[in-house]
Amino acid sequence: MKRQELIVSALDHGTVIDHIPCDRLFEVIRLLHLQDMTSKVTIGYNLKSAKMGTKSIIKIADRFFTDAELNQLSVVAPDVTLAVIRDYEVVEKRQVSMPHEICGIIRCNNPKCITNNEPMPTLFHIVDEDPSLVRCHYCNHEQDIKQVKIIPSPSLC
Repeated sequence: MKRQELIVSALDHGTVIDHIPCDRLFEVIRLLHLQDMTSKVTIGYNLKSAKMGTKSIIKIADRFFTDAELNQLSVVAPDVTLAVIRDYEVVEKRQVSMPHEICGIIRCNNPKCITNNEPMPTLFHIVDEDPSLVRCHYCNHEQDIKQVKIIPSPSLC
C-alpha cells in the first residue's frame, strides 16, 4: 500500500488554524508574529482541500490567541477554522468571523483621512459581508477588505 499523506506530529497543547487561503498564508504568519515564536510551528502550504481547492494550515504548539488577535486574523483570512488543542484533544473548534467593527488593524486608503495624519487608531464599520466592504468611521471612505493595508504594529482599541 502506497502512502499519499505526510504525517505530522500531533499537538499536545496549542492551536490549529485551518482553511487559510494560500494567497494569505504569509500575511497570517506576519500578523500573528509566528516568525518570532520559540515553540514548534508547523506550516502546510498549497494542501488539497475539498472545500477550497487548495488551502494552508498552521499548527502552533503552546500558543492560544486572544479575541483581539482573532479579530486581526479575520481581516486577513476570514472564514478560517480555529481548533484549540489540550492534551491532544480538540476542546474548542470555531469559525473565525469578521467583527462588526475593526479597530486599529487596517489603514484607511484615503490620504486625507485624519487617521493618516494624526497619531490615532483607525476604526472601520463593516458595510457589506460579501464582498466585504468597510467604511472608515472618520472620513466615510469605503474600501474592499481584500484591498486594505494591514497596520504592521496594530494599535488595538
